[in-house]
Amino acid sequence: MEDNRTLVYNTEKDRLVKPEYGRAILDMVNSLKKIESREKRSEQARAVIKAMEIINYDVHRQENFEHKLWDDLFIISGYDLDIDAPYPMPNPEQALARPEVPSVVRKPIRATQYGRNIESMINLVADMEDGEVKTAVIRSLAIYMRTQYLIWNKDSVADVTIFQDIEKLSDGRIKVPEGVTLGRVGADSNYLKPGQNPRKQMNQRKKNSKKYR
Repeated sequence: MEDNRTLVYNTEKDRLVKPEYGRAILDMVNSLKKIESREKRSEQARAVIKAMEIINYDVHRQENFEHKLWDDLFIISGYDLDIDAPYPMPNPEQALARPEVPSVVRKPIRATQYGRNIESMINLVADMEDGEVKTAVIRSLAIYMRTQYLIWNKDSVADVTIFQDIEKLSDGRIKVPEGVTLGRVGADSNYLKPGQNPRKQMNQRKKNSKKYR
């Protein structure tokens, strides 16, 4: 039996202006335009909006998501849709205009071995009231900083070095209380840089230990 069906590739179809809704919505919108009755057209448009909401559920994360759905409907139609809608048809020029990207001025990292987040944490700790809680937080912060330090610098580091860095990065707003200690680093502690494979490093250690037996 001869099959007269022909394949139609997506490259031969209309371009998806809003690919997040898929080709099914585009076909529904094109069918919408063919309805002669404005009342029926408007009724079916609301059904299409419901379908768009289901397909692109992430739209709920945006403020006034219903307004966005109707804007997207008009955009998909090529601004050629005569219906009664709760929102006016968007201006094509505004829709095509690229939103301005706000310039973000980021301060340079003062201590790369700790990273930018540490500086933000230090600023938060500096604003805390003095007391046992703040002392405990400073100690936890110092332990974390020592871990970060040892990831990028394999040599050991003294507690006083970490404490000095905290005071320096806080511009003197944090004074590490006397008597704070971080404890010893275990001999089997393993600090890996991002992307390193712990199993690979362990196998390398075993090979190195065999060499010296």
